Amino acid sequence: MKIAIIAANGGMFDAYKVFNIATAAAATDAEVEIFFTFEGLNLIHKEAHKSLPMPAGTEHFQEGFKKNNVPPVDELVSMATEMGVKMIACQMTMDVMSLEKEHFIEGIDVGGAVTFLTYAKDADVTLTF
Repeated sequence: MKIAIIAANGGMFDAYKVFNIATAAAATDAEVEIFFTFEGLNLIHKEAHKSLPMPAGTEHFQEGFKKNNVPPVDELVSMATEMGVKMIACQMTMDVMSLEKEHFIEGIDVGGAVTFLTYAKDADVTLTF
């Protein structure tokens, strides 16, 4: 199975949605590719992914995450990388935001929308977060 994910938002809950689906799919031997664009680049930024904001009024979720042994975002990012999830940073967004590949975690690729579309055209599931 092929899973294509677009990560266009960059908050804490967005990270959990993206990486929960990606790692669950990879655990079932699915081929997974995530295209990170605009605020979604925060999810793979070397520093930003370690301190993503919780939506206002949802701070109580932190206790639930700890109590239920939900891994922190940086651990989910590492798990996805180790499981072979392909991560692509959007070149156009990087150019607009004056970001370089060095600003992001190790192991990502950089590509444009066509790179993602070439993969997604044959995907069994395509999701956007």
